[in-house]
Amino acid sequence: MRSMLPSCGCNAVLHSLGGASVNLLSPFVVVLGSETKMVREELVVRLNDREYKNWLKAGRCLIILKDGLLSYTDQQMRSFHTDLLNKSSLLRSPCLTSSCKPRGSKLSSTCRPCSEWQKVILMHHRTPDGTINWANCSPPLWRTDHWEVAKAYMPRGQGQVRGADQCDASALLNLINFCKWFCAEDPKSARQVIQCRNELMHSNEFRVKDEWMRKYRAALQHFVQQFSHIPRMAAVGRQIEDMLAVDLSICVFGEDQTDSACMLNDSIRQLETSAEVVSQWEAALLQEMLQECLHAAPDSEAANAQDTKLLKSLGGFLRSNKDLSERFSTELQAITELEARE
Repeated sequence: MRSMLPSCGCNAVLHSLGGASVNLLSPFVVVLGSETKMVREELVVRLNDREYKNWLKAGRCLIILKDGLLSYTDQQMRSFHTDLLNKSSLLRSPCLTSSCKPRGSKLSSTCRPCSEWQKVILMHHRTPDGTINWANCSPPLWRTDHWEVAKAYMPRGQGQVRGADQCDASALLNLINFCKWFCAEDPKSARQVIQCRNELMHSNEFRVKDEWMRKYRAALQHFVQQFSHIPRMAAVGRQIEDMLAVDLSICVFGEDQTDSACMLNDSIRQLETSAEVVSQWEAALLQEMLQECLHAAPDSEAANAQDTKLLKSLGGFLRSNKDLSERFSTELQAITELEARE
């Protein structure tokens, strides 16, 4: 028998979420009651804020893009690393001290092989006179680990990262933008997405307007077009378009407005799954912001001040939503301790 849902103009849209097909209602329908309450009230409120939904969908698009770049960037850096080793016997020599390490963003007094690696990395950097985040790297590992070389082209805070699968979209996009090995594509397309990403992730209000979303969509489309030679990029482009088009609003109805509670069982199970998936998207995006602010070593007073401001906003936002304050209780404790030191 067909499930009877309250009428609110909802159309079922099939989306592939986390590798599985989930029936997302557009918008979600939530039947409130002791047996059928599927999402917390806080999530209902957040997902009925259009600009917050924009922020959430934009963040999800970055994760989709990152997943499409993982294999490609890893393969390219392996090839780059092999090419460097084949061209220089000195680069094939191990570190002479095993103690060459950066001091903040500075790297000096290194042994001859590590110094040569530093020179070669700078030769292949599009802005060698700019800030190079040497603190991301362990120089003695440059000879044997291609990803230690890759991290020299990334933003701060990559010191504990051991592979592409541990990187966020920003790290991979910056690698493409700054490393000359990625010469087949226009780096401007990566810079446009990086700019949008930074605006999104540094938003103190966690909300973006429709006009910004149109600019963001254009930047993503340009990037996907530039990287159309990557096997997965066509699928990534479709997934991004689907994500930007989906409506995550929630319609709330009382139990007495349904003809039969038992007739809603199948739809309720679908909605529980869908709401949980969206909640996971939200948590992943917030976790990335928290990690960037809490664990990335500041390289300047300006960066430190920016992180502090964003942390305060994040802390306030999490505390004002009970479901999020419970999920991120450990991170909130860290924020509280940092605030107490000021």
